[in-house]
Amino acid sequence: MKLKIFQIDAFSDKVFKGNPACVIPLDNWLEDGVLLDIAKENCVAETAFFVKNEDEFELRWFTPEVEMDLCGHATLATAHCLFKELDYEKDQIHFTTQSGKLVVEKKEDLYQMKLPNRKPLHHLLPTQIEKSLNIQPKEVLKSRDYVLVYDSEEDIKNIKINQVEFDKINLQTGGVIVTAKGRKYDFVSRFFTPQASILEDPVTGSAHCSLVPYWAKKLNKNKFKAKQLSERKGVLYCELNNNIVYVSGKACTYLRGEIII
Repeated sequence: MKLKIFQIDAFSDKVFKGNPACVIPLDNWLEDGVLLDIAKENCVAETAFFVKNEDEFELRWFTPEVEMDLCGHATLATAHCLFKELDYEKDQIHFTTQSGKLVVEKKEDLYQMKLPNRKPLHHLLPTQIEKSLNIQPKEVLKSRDYVLVYDSEEDIKNIKINQVEFDKINLQTGGVIVTAKGRKYDFVSRFFTPQASILEDPVTGSAHCSLVPYWAKKLNKNKFKAKQLSERKGVLYCELNNNIVYVSGKACTYLRGEIII
């Protein structure tokens, strides 16, 4: 069996930046074990698979370890693949996913994703996370992911993770977001996943389902330009409108190819 494969850098207009995701169009769903094996072989943070179903697309995301319930950057990459590589003619793409209906709209040079609002609530910091951090947060919240709030952008840049302690955490499909108010951006963040082959995610669209409602209340505004401070870095344009989170970004194609299984 031969399958098309695209590798796309999401939240960047240049290759080698943003967050890479593999995107694989399918005619029909393969067995879950095969999908996971493909994701392992691709060895990027996320591989997105989609199947066309009338006017919508069924979309699933796999890390090299597990299937995810939501992945923003791989959704953005899939939209870019459909619009730019597969000549999808409409301005909106409707996806059906484990997290419900997702809509991506093409707006000039940006792709705007309509994502669920996952407002984080105050929470106690687990001992394993506390032990894994070289700098302790000023505020702790949780939705799917833990959201750790810090005083400054410098704190976010200087955070180091003790991975031995960090990997003792069992968050299933969640991770740990660290965030602070930015200097040139409204807010900055980084994202870490325990027991993952890639500890730090370069740019995490789904994290902003929690970051946007948090910073909307904190900064008393509803539109943001955010930056993820990983080594690859990425810029996200965010909005909270009628309690819906919108996350927009650019993307570019790195690879077009074929896999044989």
